[in-house]
Amino acid sequence: MKAMQFYLKKLYSVTGSRLLLNMLLMIIISVVEGFSIYMLIPMLGVIGLFGSASGSYSLPLLSGVMDSISGILNLPVVLGLFVVLLAGQAFLQRYQSIMNTTIQQRFIQTLRYETYKGILQSRWSFFLQKRKSDFIHMLTTEIARISQGTTVFLSLTSSLVFTLIQIGLAFWLSAKLTALVIASGLIIFLVLRRYVKKAKKLGDQTSELSLVYMGGITDHLNGIKDIKSNMLETSHTNWFKQMAGRLEENTVQFVKLNSKTQFIHRMTAAFLVAAFIYVSIELLKIGPERLILMIIIFSRLWPRFTSIQSGLEYIVSMIPAFHSLMGLQRECAEAQEPVLIQGGSRVLKQEFTLNKEIQCKQLNYSYPEASAQALQDINIRIPAHGITAIVGKSGAGKSTLIDLVMGLIEPESGRIVVDGVPLSGDNRLLWRSCISYVPQDPFLFHTTIRENLLLSAPGATEEEMWEALSFSASDEFVRQLPQGLDTVVGDRGIRLSGGERQRIVLARAILRKPSVLVLDEATSALDSENEKKIQEALYRLRGSLTLIVIAHRLSTIRHADQVIVMEGGRVMQQGGYQQLSDESQGAFSRLLSYQTEVN
Repeated sequence: MKAMQFYLKKLYSVTGSRLLLNMLLMIIISVVEGFSIYMLIPMLGVIGLFGSASGSYSLPLLSGVMDSISGILNLPVVLGLFVVLLAGQAFLQRYQSIMNTTIQQRFIQTLRYETYKGILQSRWSFFLQKRKSDFIHMLTTEIARISQGTTVFLSLTSSLVFTLIQIGLAFWLSAKLTALVIASGLIIFLVLRRYVKKAKKLGDQTSELSLVYMGGITDHLNGIKDIKSNMLETSHTNWFKQMAGRLEENTVQFVKLNSKTQFIHRMTAAFLVAAFIYVSIELLKIGPERLILMIIIFSRLWPRFTSIQSGLEYIVSMIPAFHSLMGLQRECAEAQEPVLIQGGSRVLKQEFTLNKEIQCKQLNYSYPEASAQALQDINIRIPAHGITAIVGKSGAGKSTLIDLVMGLIEPESGRIVVDGVPLSGDNRLLWRSCISYVPQDPFLFHTTIRENLLLSAPGATEEEMWEALSFSASDEFVRQLPQGLDTVVGDRGIRLSGGERQRIVLARAILRKPSVLVLDEATSALDSENEKKIQEALYRLRGSLTLIVIAHRLSTIRHADQVIVMEGGRVMQQGGYQQLSDESQGAFSRLLSYQTEVN
């Protein structure tokens, strides 16, 4: 119930006056529809269509009106009035349908935008605890369920308004018979209340199954090369078949439940119509006009009870999706990074440009639910406008240290100081705005090379793009592509080789004109010739920007100004390449000797 209240509150906060206007239209349409049907028979009776029996019929409160206009009424006039009423109702219903869609789309667009914005503005540590498929699932499957549920809710609201007005008109005509219909409807609703709870349970299962399904297929597609290379198609196909079967069963169960309640309503309606006619003729001695009118009332009122029951079942099955989406939004809000109040990144870069040094003082960091610390007592100094290399075995803490230095995560204790200014939540994004990062696994978006480059520098000219490509030794192969800069690179850049992707990503980073350039094994996929070209270009940048390099191949960092050697989350050595090489008992010498043996 709380989730339903929150849903209604959220819907009203987004749509506001439109929702209230929609409710008013529902009332007007229901009143017009009710009178257009209920007034037809009385007016036909006034003009004598039912013969002498019409005299036994009188409509409460309107009998005087009927008598006064009986002289001007005839069959064409009565039917004309009937057509006018229905045409007006049809026009209002068309307007309301458009408004329903507007309300639904505005609500869903707001939920979609708020969720996406919240995800993107969350801290990096938040993403370390989540699967990207969870986010995709929320923004696709669950949003779609909420969208359909909102449509049903608006339809249900219309049915409720119409039913209340119909009940009022029905009481006006015959309080006893209307009370019988309502009592029957309430009894049926109480009997079928347990089906609403079952619908809620099936809704929970739907959310859980669709989450697992989305996570599974995302993993499979991400690892498609491994699947194809190792002939794992059968095991993954079997998993998919089993999961699809569970989704099918869940959907069928809900349809069975929904159709069962509708069946019960229809069977009850058949019984009540027969009983209603019997009571009306044999016990209440109701005339034919009133009997026809009451049958019309019943035939229009009872299906509304059925649609209300069906709508409730669907809405409660949708509420788990809304609850999950709101839960994700709350998590994102708790993990939100400080928002840049000033919009111009150029101004922000001028406020936070590295001129002297980066200092890491007594840094400690542990990943959530990890048994051991990832970093312990890190004390290092990275001078500005130089080249600093960070080396060590896998799992030594190199990437974690870089994440801390870039401001992606916050240390548990200790601090990072940039040009004497402590890095904190207030200036972390300012600091990151002057950094370019090139990962070991380069990522390109499924668009053209030009658009991939412009993502980092929207105002860059074509000449600047070619300069960046030349710097990364990728201009030659880009010129040879069929569409040059306008060549589409495919999903994650799959149409390019690993080395070509790395060079394009490096060009994108350089195009941004950063103050600090971080390379995380960014030349590992390059051949020796292109790696040498890029290294020479990077060395030429010495003095104009600060370069931080994570490297496994120690031969690539010979010209670094300083080398930081890490092991087990600690800094074991720090100094020049030659200096560390001469320390025969040091960790750096062991790494060198190991790579020499392997080569």
